[in-house]
Amino acid sequence: MTITRESPITERALRTAERIVQVLLRHRRGIPGEPAPTAAPRPQLIKVLDRVLAGVPIELALPAFPCKSPNPAKVCGPLPDEGERLALSYLQGICDEIADIHPPGARVIICSDGHVFADVVGVPDETVTAYGDHLRALADAEGRTRIGFCDLGDLWPGDDHAERRARLIRGWTEPVDELRVRARSDEQVARTLRGMIRFVLADAVDLTGTPAQRQREAKRRAYQLLARSRAWGALLLARRPDAVRLSIHPQPLGAAKLGIALLDRTATDDAWLTPWHAVVRYDVAGTPRLVHHAAVGDAEPVRRGGRLWCYRDRLAGRNNP
Repeated sequence: MTITRESPITERALRTAERIVQVLLRHRRGIPGEPAPTAAPRPQLIKVLDRVLAGVPIELALPAFPCKSPNPAKVCGPLPDEGERLALSYLQGICDEIADIHPPGARVIICSDGHVFADVVGVPDETVTAYGDHLRALADAEGRTRIGFCDLGDLWPGDDHAERRARLIRGWTEPVDELRVRARSDEQVARTLRGMIRFVLADAVDLTGTPAQRQREAKRRAYQLLARSRAWGALLLARRPDAVRLSIHPQPLGAAKLGIALLDRTATDDAWLTPWHAVVRYDVAGTPRLVHHAAVGDAEPVRRGGRLWCYRDRLAGRNNP
């Protein structure tokens, strides 16, 4: 829906919008070394203010939760587990904080991008679908009422997965040559590209050849990931123009997207580590940490619903997870 501003901006509405943006900033993932913000960033403030004036919930669009990494050294299976459960709880908590300020509340729309690039990362579409179905079921079971979902299938329900990807590529992607130029002049794009190259090298289990050949192929796929990721963002902007745009990756202050944490800051020191690239290990104090599956050491496996769910240090209390 498009918000139409029918009431003049009031001091009260502006203060409410600023307080809401401050909530988001408390959970922000910024660029390392960047000074702390002294005021609400304009791109987010404008969208929040419009929804405050309209008296409707704040909508937060978050491209995330694509599918589990195919690398068994990172994850313990293809379905959501304790990491996703904690992340859904964290996002619900952000919305609850906003509802304390703005009675209509807030809602995070998880815009799952798994089908956008499943073929690039070598994950079958059926595996992506199963992950998404279980994630939605987990949100329902945990009572995460302020979280919604959308994916390519919701936007283009009449096509199959390959047709939807082709439609996205055909209508929304930038040519790779243009992205190469952009990556040379835009540090944010270059940083994202470097992260995607590392991701492909670690996750694409089908990469073969010499180290140089693997690096070249990883870079080629990373450009595909970047192009499709930007296309998905552009499509979401067109479909949800009033939503505050969030990102799982650090973003500079004042950018169109606001980088947002998925877990408490103590849960990981790695800006690229997410629940779908890791497992949860509870330490002796019962604090959850995201770690690669290969790094759980002698921690005790915890099962839920008949499958591996997370790990717990053997001296940790039995109340977690």
